[in-house]
Amino acid sequence: MTGVGFIRAYGLHWAWDEVHHRELWGKRGRSIATHRLTNFWEQTGIYVLHDPWGAYYVGQVAEQMIGERLTQHSRPKLSSGKDNPHYKKWTHFSWFGFHALLLPRQPTGITLVKEKRPEALLANIGNTINDVEALLMMTLGTTRVGNKHSEKFTSAEQWDQVTLHELPAAMELAKRQAVEVKSGVRRWPAASSGPL
Repeated sequence: MTGVGFIRAYGLHWAWDEVHHRELWGKRGRSIATHRLTNFWEQTGIYVLHDPWGAYYVGQVAEQMIGERLTQHSRPKLSSGKDNPHYKKWTHFSWFGFHALLLPRQPTGITLVKEKRPEALLANIGNTINDVEALLMMTLGTTRVGNKHSEKFTSAEQWDQVTLHELPAAMELAKRQAVEVKSGVRRWPAASSGPL
């Protein structure tokens, strides 16, 4: 567990109005050799809702899916019928996921989130402290103000949001990549078969 932290993937300041129905698409890489596409709807972890002035609300998702929880925060009414105190008070969100990603990619070219959440999230004390510090710096934006350095997660990858107009092209690139892998015309190094 030496090089593993408890945050495995994350996205910063994603726009809620760019979220697809039951889909939180993230991407990494731009070329066919590096492109990866993942739906993070079922991720669990910590999330932050942002209003125009900064972090508005922090929550965590353990048993539920992060996509479902964010959807609940966006509805005018709670399931109890009461007014939702968070409705229209946030526009963006950041998420920090506990689930690793599976390799290799599926035949569709999409990388899947590991279904089972890890039972133990904390790594060694140094990695845990680094991950907590990085999470706070990224969430609070202190690197713009007081922190002279930026901290990185021990083993997490940052994912960029796939917007509504980008999704068709991202899906097409993932499919092209999957066809090349299947046909054996791979133009990049083979991925490892374990989780990230």
